[in-house]
Amino acid sequence: MIHGEDYPTHDGTCVRDYVHVFDLAEAHVLGLEWLREGKGSQVFNLGTGVGFSVREVIGHCRAATGKTVPHRFGPRRAGDAASLVSGSHRAIDLLGWEPQRSSLRLMIRDAWHWHRNGGYSG
Repeated sequence: MIHGEDYPTHDGTCVRDYVHVFDLAEAHVLGLEWLREGKGSQVFNLGTGVGFSVREVIGHCRAATGKTVPHRFGPRRAGDAASLVSGSHRAIDLLGWEPQRSSLRLMIRDAWHWHRNGGYSG
């Protein structure tokens, strides 16, 4: 179910920022190292700073898998924002973190690999 197709975005569906799980894991390791060095607690947003619409994700999934992605449109959900994209400037500046695997193509390819094979190979 896609909740809404009339948002003020380029294709009418919500836009979100997606991050590869490996990039998130790397950021968490860097955060632990930060704490180990005694630098104190901080809040770090983690994202690519780039958003993709629901329709774009479906299209990339179809391209990566060669399969139709079943979906239908329903009404908007109360409180859903049209676009949510994270700024990671603090993580980049203080931790030296930058996502390396968070292209939509690579994230979907890796997720599809995991679903087909039951795990990541690197």
